[in-house]
Amino acid sequence: MRLTDAALRAGLADLPSWEQSGNAIRRTFKFRDFAAAIAFVDRVAEAAEAANHHPDIDIRWNRVTLSLSTHSEGGLTDKDLALARSIDGL
Repeated sequence: MRLTDAALRAGLADLPSWEQSGNAIRRTFKFRDFAAAIAFVDRVAEAAEAANHHPDIDIRWNRVTLSLSTHSEGGLTDKDLALARSIDGL
């Protein structure tokens, strides 16, 4: 079920580095080099597979931007907040 605006605000309060962007939440991570960025993407892929919930990933040399949205629900759900918390723990 899609999150209400109030539930999304409450969820993002615990995820200060993530921001809403339309029907998604986004965060950009910066690494020392390309290899470190790719290693991070590999860890994200493992977490996403375990959650059966997959982010959109944009890699620009040492920067990785992740975008989370539950496409089947047409917006943000608890799955997105849970995966964001998991990613923040990597």
